[in-house]
Amino acid sequence: MNNTIKDSSGDVYFKIFLAFICTVMLILILYPLYFVIIASISNPSSVANGEVWFFPKDITMIGYQEIFQDQRIWRGISNTLIYTIGGTVASLLFTIPAGYALSRNDFAARKFLTFFFVFTMFFNGGLIPTYLTVKEFGLTNTIWVMIIPFSVNVFNLIITRVFFQTTIPKELLESSKLDGCSDFQFFLKIVLPLSKAIIAVMMLYYSVQYWNEYMKALIYLNNDQLFPLQLILREILVMNEAFSSGGQGVSLGDINMQQKADLIKYGVIIVSSLPMLIFFPFIQKYFEKGVMIGSLKG
Repeated sequence: MNNTIKDSSGDVYFKIFLAFICTVMLILILYPLYFVIIASISNPSSVANGEVWFFPKDITMIGYQEIFQDQRIWRGISNTLIYTIGGTVASLLFTIPAGYALSRNDFAARKFLTFFFVFTMFFNGGLIPTYLTVKEFGLTNTIWVMIIPFSVNVFNLIITRVFFQTTIPKELLESSKLDGCSDFQFFLKIVLPLSKAIIAVMMLYYSVQYWNEYMKALIYLNNDQLFPLQLILREILVMNEAFSSGGQGVSLGDINMQQKADLIKYGVIIVSSLPMLIFFPFIQKYFEKGVMIGSLKG
């Protein structure tokens, strides 16, 4: 006997419509990235004339050769890796324990500290007071200015707090205390192993934030030896645009300087985005579990 419930004609049409909408959205999201990839290895003239849509044309790697021959790129990558790894670790060390502490109902200062954190989301001292404060601590022009002063994102902290409130039952704490477990042991041995989803989500959020960091480096760093990748790529792009505008008649094989600058422009987008695209699949299963955290309740 077949107990399978068949979909009505209305359900079938709805599923087809939903699949169509999802397919269109997927194309709209992925195509710009795909276009940048094929444009970075195509003849710039073909790209400029609108001849490149789905497949690269007259493949050339000149743009990537120029990018990776620049030693500043490798310095920028190493600096960004330091900032991303160090900053993510520091942010997790502050955000995860703070979120757990603010989720505990027996923590007397919980409401006051939560208000204090949320207040800073809407009101702050502004750029100049912040810069003067960072300077007084002697952090400008050091690697620490990219890691320590801005290590806690309040929005991420609130998401973490909500996760612990909705996922870790208070009965679990009570039973562990009956077995002689201290608060610190409970956090390390029980809470953290049960919090892989939120840790993965925060790791992704903070990693992307540090990897793409541009404005803070522009404000607080003057030493080009400390510049992150994003700032290095900006300098290369600006220099090539300026150089090409003054030398459009100069040819490099069959590619002039303006076209070469276009190749570099697309190439730097891929260079700056690819590491995060590679990193995401490794934490995707945890990210899918925790991505809706924060929409449950405040």
